[in-house]
Amino acid sequence: CRPLPRLAPVSTFPSRRRQPGGEPPASPSSPLRPRHAARRLRRRRPDPSEAMLPRSPFTGEVRRAAASGRSRARPRGAGGGTVLLPSMLMFGVILASSGLLLMIEKGILAEVKPPPLHPAAGELSRRGGGGEEAPGDLDYEVLQDIRNRTIRAVCRQRAMPRSVWELPAGQRRTVLRHLLVSDKYRFLYCYVPKVACSNWKRILKVLDGALESVDVKLKMDHKSDLVFLGDMKPDEISYRLKNYYKFIFVRNPMERLLSAYRNKFGEIKEYQQKYGVEIVRRYRKNGGNSAGDDVTFSEFLQYLLDEEAERMNEHWMPIYNLCQPCAVRYDFIGSYERLNTDANYVLEQVQSPSFIRFPERQSWYKPVTAETLHYYLCNTQRRLIKELLLKYILDFSLFAYPLPNITSEFCRQ
Repeated sequence: CRPLPRLAPVSTFPSRRRQPGGEPPASPSSPLRPRHAARRLRRRRPDPSEAMLPRSPFTGEVRRAAASGRSRARPRGAGGGTVLLPSMLMFGVILASSGLLLMIEKGILAEVKPPPLHPAAGELSRRGGGGEEAPGDLDYEVLQDIRNRTIRAVCRQRAMPRSVWELPAGQRRTVLRHLLVSDKYRFLYCYVPKVACSNWKRILKVLDGALESVDVKLKMDHKSDLVFLGDMKPDEISYRLKNYYKFIFVRNPMERLLSAYRNKFGEIKEYQQKYGVEIVRRYRKNGGNSAGDDVTFSEFLQYLLDEEAERMNEHWMPIYNLCQPCAVRYDFIGSYERLNTDANYVLEQVQSPSFIRFPERQSWYKPVTAETLHYYLCNTQRRLIKELLLKYILDFSLFAYPLPNITSEFCRQ
């Protein structure tokens, strides 16, 4: 949409009618009868409802309509004074003007260039997008703007940290342990478990020469041949945080939790023994004989409710606690839902070799579909889900993910 032409501001006061001879009426200082002077001054006094009108150079016509509607709809009291009550017409004008401003703002957003959270469709020049269709530019702009505005608004609050050095020691240790470093290509990547972090670690190893190809069929070692920011000295940490390209990838919080639940308690014996046995013992009657491989999703969610976020395992710790987006100003926030497109954009930004591409998903991988997520959520007590949302609310709000629909009508369908 093309931006509307800039209109000259129009006064919110009623206009002064010109006399038949073309001259404006006498000013309040001219000789008038006192009663008329007082009435004129009353008419020129601004209405309190004007404070509700948005002040923008684009709303001159709206203000003119509001002023005329106000002059017609304003009743007069018995003593000739004005009764300052907003009429239904005034309420309608306010709603209409707000809607107009919203449409204008969306039209202008296309010209605003905030720090990119997603690539533009034409920027994927060297690498393929993995078969994913790129959404329209407007979708990119809206998502960028929502995330940027939300993060700025939340992180602007006085209690929020401005750097990693303002974090408590435990929180600082967590985020520095999750920031992987590539000095050769000058970037920092905050890895989030269950958001394709294994493939990103493969790429870092290939970039540093520790791995021949991203397609090598080896079990991922999540510690060796990787450089963690937390292993560096404070001055080295500060330099890289200030000068390196920084990015993270995020995912729908409930989808990420379900993926962790199915993977860790359905496939990995270590997690079944370390966490599963304790969860069953704690939340199930006569659950002392469980091997930890039969944890229900409801028991898992109850366990998350009772755990402190800062002490959680990294696979289900909130993304906010893992990567601290207020203390670290990320240059790019990629989405798991657009993994290949966003990943290849990052590879472009860090100027990696053109032969390096983001790995394809393994054939054995079973993704969490929308239908699977709805099935689990609709078969879980609503109380559990509602209470859990509060624990992950920053992940939902900062990264612009909608809250899950668990209404009875939706679940019946």
